[in-house]
Amino acid sequence: MRIASRAFPLLIAALALGYPWLVPNYYLVYAGALTVMYAAMATSWNLLGGFTGYVSLGHSAFFGLGAYGTGLLVTRLDVPWAVALPVSAALVTALAAGVGVAAVRVRGASFVIVSIALVSMTNLVAQGWRSLTGGSSGLQVPSPFPGLHRGQTHMAFFYLFLALLALALLTWWYVSRSRFGAGLRAIREDEDKAESLGVPTAAYKVTAFALSALFVALAGGLYALWFGSLDPIFVFSILIGSNMVLMSLLGGVRHLYGPLLGALIVAPAGEYFLIALGETQIHLTATGLVLILVVLFMPDGILARFTRRHAGPSIPDRSAGERLQEVTP
Repeated sequence: MRIASRAFPLLIAALALGYPWLVPNYYLVYAGALTVMYAAMATSWNLLGGFTGYVSLGHSAFFGLGAYGTGLLVTRLDVPWAVALPVSAALVTALAAGVGVAAVRVRGASFVIVSIALVSMTNLVAQGWRSLTGGSSGLQVPSPFPGLHRGQTHMAFFYLFLALLALALLTWWYVSRSRFGAGLRAIREDEDKAESLGVPTAAYKVTAFALSALFVALAGGLYALWFGSLDPIFVFSILIGSNMVLMSLLGGVRHLYGPLLGALIVAPAGEYFLIALGETQIHLTATGLVLILVVLFMPDGILARFTRRHAGPSIPDRSAGERLQEVTP
């Protein structure tokens, strides 16, 4: 069984690497790249939501800022895309840390409302600052691979998003085994008790908030380079943040592979309904309905029934006292 559990990630990695060469057309490569992008973002969101229990619906703000930051650096300052991408993500991370100082002062529903307000504000700024962002007309970003046709570009970005997903998974795995991760789990179980015993709860929450924003901003920057046309209504849509939450909850927020499993279900389903139903809002209603059903009837996710041996690394269910022993002398 131990050999099987170790072979499972290798099998998944091999299938992922070979996917673009196994599917029959470039549309499925595009759909695969979109799914991997969402998997990376859901895993990133889980660095905050899974460890601390703070539910943010506003991570699409960091996605949009990462997209526009990368696009503006490339188009306005002629910065090479390979430099613009990390610089933009670093700036968004710094902004997220500043926002996090204020945002994590509230809890529960209040935190959710603050996160939604963040999306609304960034959306309004992007639409209103026409001289910089292009406003509702959008921003055109040149392709980093002008020599490739569209299908080959999908393949290139599939592997770029796959590398981002691998980095996000590795970060989640490392945090889950660190003293920092133990502190975040203590916050989720009993934040007041953790703080009373000396855990720097504010600093830990802000760090998790910023770290989560970093990977989402990188995904946004890659999206800008991939699609080449930015629409503020889409990139700052609360639907993107809701999808991250839905994917994480559906797969299981306490498991390394939970958000990945959720993305493998939700993203292809979303593409199918978008094609089947056309440019209507029905697929958006379906997403909201599924999110409600998951929260009500399956809050621990699909992987909750499996042990760590079967489902991969996870956040084990322990008492708040046991968690506090990990982070206090």
